[in-house]
Amino acid sequence: MSSVEADARRRLMSRFRGKDTKPEILVRQALHRAGRRFRVNVRNLPGKPDIVMRKDRTIIFVHGCFWHSHQNCSIARVPKTKPEFWKAKFASNLERDERVAQALRTAGWRVIVIWECEARGRELVNLLARHGVIY
Repeated sequence: MSSVEADARRRLMSRFRGKDTKPEILVRQALHRAGRRFRVNVRNLPGKPDIVMRKDRTIIFVHGCFWHSHQNCSIARVPKTKPEFWKAKFASNLERDERVAQALRTAGWRVIVIWECEARGRELVNLLARHGVIY
């Protein structure tokens, strides 16, 4: 890979954000419209959850399909450049996700995962209702 390609890749990857992503904002807007109160990116909980509803002891993670390897999703594909690196990266992300979710469940929290592709779909409100997060 030439340095021009590496620089272009670096610029592209630097645009990905860790919080306040479009899918997170869509989920938060749906919760807010339903009158639900929540906190975002709570630092004193394992994994710094995206959305925390203390009253219900419920945590919502809004996972990006690419970064968290959403199964059977067109967004979640392994890049052709350095595939072994990416497979290892995705595997470590999945391990971390499971470790964090287990720690939260052990502490008495209910953990819900909303995928990026679900958050962008029309059925977001129905999905949140099925999880019992909005009524």
